[in-house]
Amino acid sequence: MNGGLPATESRNLQVPQGEFELQRNPRDGRLQAWDAADEFLLNHLHDLQPLSRHCRLLILNDTFGALAVALAEYQVYSWNDSYLAQQALRSNLEANGYPATQVKTNSGIELPKVSVDCVLIKVPKTLALLEHQLYALRPLLHHDSRIFGAGMARNIHNSTLELFESIIGPTTTTRAMRKSRLILVERDQALSDGRSPYPDSYELEVDRRYRIVNHASLFSRDRLDRGSKLLIEHMPIDPRFRRIVDLGCGNGVIGIVAASLNPAANLLFRDESYMAIASAETNFRAAFATTRSAVFEVDDCLQGVADGSQDLVLINPPFHQQHSVGDAIAWRMIKDARRALTRGGELRLVGNRHLAYHAKIKKLFGNCETIASNKKFVVLRASKNPIGADSRQARKALV
Repeated sequence: MNGGLPATESRNLQVPQGEFELQRNPRDGRLQAWDAADEFLLNHLHDLQPLSRHCRLLILNDTFGALAVALAEYQVYSWNDSYLAQQALRSNLEANGYPATQVKTNSGIELPKVSVDCVLIKVPKTLALLEHQLYALRPLLHHDSRIFGAGMARNIHNSTLELFESIIGPTTTTRAMRKSRLILVERDQALSDGRSPYPDSYELEVDRRYRIVNHASLFSRDRLDRGSKLLIEHMPIDPRFRRIVDLGCGNGVIGIVAASLNPAANLLFRDESYMAIASAETNFRAAFATTRSAVFEVDDCLQGVADGSQDLVLINPPFHQQHSVGDAIAWRMIKDARRALTRGGELRLVGNRHLAYHAKIKKLFGNCETIASNKKFVVLRASKNPIGADSRQARKALV
């Protein structure tokens, strides 16, 4: 196969469909915006030629749009739970001479309303999301629909293949190529369409009892994760905090507890996952009905939020983007938090100890205090001080 060159030698994806300029979102010059599984799948499609000119092609979990851009000459639908992924797709389409609307996009909550001829699935990090997507796919398939999965070999397990087999039909895999593998699936018409078991829920006892609903893509769907638990145990209670943000809110449990303990506060829930925001809104409405108001937005960090407009920003930042590990998103969140905070406003963040967020926060805010810790996590607090001794350092860090 023509595998393309490593990111250090070429910034472009080179496959039989052409050469394409691609960028990650957030941008990271150290990492390329595609992987060997994308290359393997595009080469396989070129060799097999399963796509006709008027083929309706559905692509799932295409993190930065590599597959959709390379196949944009077809009638392509992209189904993704990530707002950042959708933004990357639009930017990469434009960078390669297509209009941003060339590929039709659907969020993780909304499904395409068309019968599809071919489906390409990048295996997601969350097995529950794959299960939900496979159930949702079945009504979109016809007798001759073709289904191909792709992923790095380390992320394709027996449980992955069992899901394809039990929900869609007979499943085989290719031999590994550059540590990636393809999944070849035939639709079994005898299988019932079935129904996704998601969203699911669990009961949480904190300051009171909550029923927490979680859509399929969410982290820690069956219980409160240990990082959030530590942050909740050290939740600030202060009448000064009238405008509180739960940034990267997930199912919203951090913001919900903050709202309960600060009854005069208005809440803003932000996440780049459509399923996260849907879960957070469901959980907030269940907790407070119509007695409290809150805003729920899918967006990139705090874009569009006015400078100096928030009193408290709470963050339990992700340290991965699908299968890639890094702190680019977390750093973006911290920088946006500082910009959006009022003078004297507070950032409170929980993170893994080994990620050393305190160093970056201190560089940016000019101060950082550890207020709680255990073997794995730390809770950090930083205040956005009035213009003073730390302002020059903070301005430099923002560049």
